[in-house]
Amino acid sequence: MSLKQLFDLTGKVAVITGGSRGLGLQMAEAVGELGAKVVISARKQHELDDAEKHLKDLGIEVMTIAADMSDKAGISGFVDQVVERFGTIDILINNAGATWGAPAEDHPDAAWDKVMNLNVDAIFYLTREVGKRCMIPQKSGKIIITASIAGLSGNPEGMNTIAYNTSKGANVNFTRALAAEWGKYNINVNAICPGFFPSKMANGLLDAMGDKMLERIPLNRYGGDEDMKGLTALLATEAGRHITGQAIAIDGGTMVS
Repeated sequence: MSLKQLFDLTGKVAVITGGSRGLGLQMAEAVGELGAKVVISARKQHELDDAEKHLKDLGIEVMTIAADMSDKAGISGFVDQVVERFGTIDILINNAGATWGAPAEDHPDAAWDKVMNLNVDAIFYLTREVGKRCMIPQKSGKIIITASIAGLSGNPEGMNTIAYNTSKGANVNFTRALAAEWGKYNINVNAICPGFFPSKMANGLLDAMGDKMLERIPLNRYGGDEDMKGLTALLATEAGRHITGQAIAIDGGTMVS
């Protein structure tokens, strides 16, 4: 099989949660440009509409579904809509997420629950549904979870995100455990751990910490508009078929500094 064939996703169906902007939209572009039919979800329809136009302008077949992944009751119906349109799901990218900043001793209960419901519970419920209905029966699948370097280490001073870090650590071990359990079904499960990327969720933190954050990155740059695409392509295609259970940092070297 040629290298081009290993990276070919023609005819595959990819679902990206939180796919209307930021890292999720980058990942949707990556699999779509390789030929996949793309389904993106987000809570806000107007953001989905903008993303749909953007992806279609790139020649990508796209379906949008407005959905709140933290609503457990809606997950089965969400998968129903995808399967009704495309027949199956070959690639699942669990990217939707939330954060909250507060000192641990003052962290609100409701904020903890919000982060855990979306960053941990929703990933389990959606992955279980897709695995049981699509990937296990067809004996193939690629699952990617957007974790974070915050799930691999502690925080620099001033970054008080205990719930987010805990949830991303859970994502990493979820990846390892599920990869070991579902490998027998020819399902690859991997996590991408971004460092600091300017985004709606991260901009407040980056503004507050300023140059201190940049100083921690050996490459001296934040993540850019295309920096998620290469690894996403590798993990979503047959080019990465012997990679599973890994949590790979895209962080400009932050984790080794």
